Formats: sequence, structure tokens, C-alpha cells
Amino acid sequence: QVHLVESGGGLVQPGGSLRLSCTASGSIFSAFTMAWYRQAPGKERERVAGITSGGTTTYTDSVKGRFTIARDNAKNTVSLQMNSLKPEDTAVYYCNGLYINNYVWGQGTQVTVSS
Repeated sequence: QVHLVESGGGLVQPGGSLRLSCTASGSIFSAFTMAWYRQAPGKERERVAGITSGGTTTYTDSVKGRFTIARDNAKNTVSLQMNSLKPEDTAVYYCNGLYINNYVWGQGTQVTVSS
């Protein structure tokens, strides 16, 4: 079984920064694709950023220029650097990985952007 564990969430003021990290364990192989999703109360889950095994990245328009996704295959980690945070970024953020046989989700970590 592959497990994804997130860390780095918390409370931050508008304009601030946070770095989320996700560590994978239980798999010999790296994920084909890893991604960050978020879900705010009353909203549908949104794919924020993704990164392929080759390092190609994609972002939803609302975070382009502010968020950066990266992965370290040797350490089995994926991160999301979030800068210039806005109140509308408030959500539970989830790490997701596509492995050989299945998708795996992290437990989620709360990010709250508020004064």
C-alpha cells in the first residue's frame, strides 16, 4: 500500500506564503503523475497543480505565477510552494499520486488565508 502524508498547512495572512509537502511511502516506484487538489467549503474539488514523472507542470489559471509544484523522486516527495496567498485560496489541500495500479490520496491539510 502507498501512503501519502501531507504537512505544512496552517493560518497565514493575505500576501503571505506557505509550503506544503507530501511524502510517499510504501512504494518502490515513483508516481507517474502527482498533483495537488483543493476543496473549499461548499465548493467542488479543484486540481491546483500537477507534475509528471518527467517534470512537466500544469497549473490552474487562478494560481499561475503564485504557486509552484516540484517533486523529488529520490525522496518520494512533492511540494507546493504558495506565494502571494489570497483569502480565496483557503481550502483543504490534498496530495494525489497516480501509481501503477491506483490513485492515492493524502489526508488533506487545512490552509486558511485570513487577516
